[in-house]
Amino acid sequence: MNPETNLGPVHLTVADLDRAMEFYGGVLGLRSQGRNGTAILTADGVTPLVVLHARPHARPKPPHTTGLYHYALLVPTRPDLARTLLRLTERRYPVEGASDHLVSEALYLPDPDGNGIEIYADRPRDVWPTRQGRLQMATEPLDVQGLLREVTGNPPWQGLAPGTRVGHVHLHVADLAAAEAFYRDVLGFDLMLHFGHSAAFLSVGGYHHHIGLNTWAGAGAPPPPPDAAGLRFFTLQLDDQDEVNRLTARLSESGVVPKAEGAGFFVRDPSSNGILITSHPPC
Repeated sequence: MNPETNLGPVHLTVADLDRAMEFYGGVLGLRSQGRNGTAILTADGVTPLVVLHARPHARPKPPHTTGLYHYALLVPTRPDLARTLLRLTERRYPVEGASDHLVSEALYLPDPDGNGIEIYADRPRDVWPTRQGRLQMATEPLDVQGLLREVTGNPPWQGLAPGTRVGHVHLHVADLAAAEAFYRDVLGFDLMLHFGHSAAFLSVGGYHHHIGLNTWAGAGAPPPPPDAAGLRFFTLQLDDQDEVNRLTARLSESGVVPKAEGAGFFVRDPSSNGILITSHPPC
């Protein structure tokens, strides 16, 4: 896969759009480009990060199903992450985790519908640890006090920093080997590392991961019901239309039939997680 491939917006189903916007707008400070049953959320007023689709009375995603584990918003700098932590603390919004992954530092929290979110900042690539040529990642406690020392004074909150983008998505899957084969051998991601026998991390361009896969919801987990809140699909934005055509041809050769969807194609991975493949600017 072309190393210039990026992730575009993550599309989510929410039960109550006003409630969701109290969090995404009121707490995180994301800006909405419009609301007519959907809300397109940006940090810079231009680049969509998350698209919320209202489904009134959608039920929570059942446990032990495939779908979203979390999607991850990558902020540009460590001070940006520190300011985000201060904001969450000031608003008393529950943070479920704070971790040092050696390649990055991360905060974990749910949105009001239980969709998992990671907000993180990368360390410079030249300090990412390797062993025998393989990237190393871990889950260690975050140095919260050290992080907060990045903030001086009492700067007003102005929302997640411009330049924030979707860094990766992490998915529950039913069969790790089948999911890994799809993302690696069909879509063309590179395998970066395994976490035991239950998780795999894949990327393009040597990044630590654009796609995380795990079976922590249980091997053989079914997809969530269609009336549940959660992931509708995420966006894989390729470099140009030729790349899209080559990938859709490879999908067809592998037995996966892409479905035309607006300016791109829609597919599902072996665990029914949806992917929009496009070369057009995300919407």
